[in-house]
Amino acid sequence: MASAFNADTISECSEASTLIDGSVISTVPDRHGFLGGSQYSPEPRQGPPPEIVLRRERKWLKMLSQWNFYMDRNYRKIKERCRKGIPMSIRPRAWLYLCGGKILMDKNQNLYEDCLRADGDPKCIEEIKKDIHRQFPTHEMFSSEDKPGQTELFNVLKAYTVQNPKIGYCQAQAPVAAFLLMHMPAVQAFWCLVSISDKYLEDYYSPSMEVVQRDGLILQGLLKKVCPAAYKHLKKVNAEPMFYCTEWFLCAFTRTLPWDSLLRVWDIFLCEGVKILFKTALVILISCLGTAKSRKQCPGLCETLNRLRNPPEEILSEQNLIYNIYRLDVSEKDFEMEHQKQTVKLKNEKAAANGQR
Repeated sequence: MASAFNADTISECSEASTLIDGSVISTVPDRHGFLGGSQYSPEPRQGPPPEIVLRRERKWLKMLSQWNFYMDRNYRKIKERCRKGIPMSIRPRAWLYLCGGKILMDKNQNLYEDCLRADGDPKCIEEIKKDIHRQFPTHEMFSSEDKPGQTELFNVLKAYTVQNPKIGYCQAQAPVAAFLLMHMPAVQAFWCLVSISDKYLEDYYSPSMEVVQRDGLILQGLLKKVCPAAYKHLKKVNAEPMFYCTEWFLCAFTRTLPWDSLLRVWDIFLCEGVKILFKTALVILISCLGTAKSRKQCPGLCETLNRLRNPPEEILSEQNLIYNIYRLDVSEKDFEMEHQKQTVKLKNEKAAANGQR
């Protein structure tokens, strides 16, 4: 939706759209609330038949009513149902339960409101204010300052800096928080953000970014196993993992994937953890660079990074992405071995660097 239009094209635009900064912005939001941009989805989703959706909703409602039982004794069933996709009407509540946000919220009643009343760190607040308008500006919740989304986003991010002053504010938290706010009330979005920042993406938002660097090397090691040709190509053009995976991991793909694909990935991510981000990244890398033809189209670093940052549409489609995530030949043992290897490597490099000072 971001291509420029000439005068003839503008005259042919429908009355339901307008041209802003060279981009067509619809006056009618899509089913996710987008008015334009790369994540705009004008076409209806080809999902399961209504009767299947209704059956899944009933199963999820029963499961949520007995959540502790399923968590303790039948987590396999939760995983199975998350992989099929959580029904849209159930998703907000399911995400809150899956990530542990519900437990945190119940244990810390009124803490969110207390954080809002606190003064907060002036530096963090200033940085948050600068970033608010940049988050999903083509979504109806965040399209202007008078929309409630920008105020709620500021509140959630500010509250997090008060609740966890050690981390404070990281820019990458903003799209994650905005994404959550599109699906649930601010207090629930806050506790989900706390859980995701402190548990799922632990230490990702620390200033040193050592954990993100480590996970980039883990991703590179896994790629070497599942697609040596793509791995060799990245090495050949000197594409370091941090060049392409930083935004993927820090923002949990909220800035990268089409919306329907993103929702499905998050259904699994909140159930199975950060390994799903690795698998999603591997699918993109393999799909973009797995064939000789695709690598030939990316002879240098710039072409390679451009392809990874703007993959062909079919690669990121919901059906293709989820199918390929499941068929990846990456085991828990592979993750553990690569994690141990890269952790030791970084530790040794850090010790060596300190010894040279």
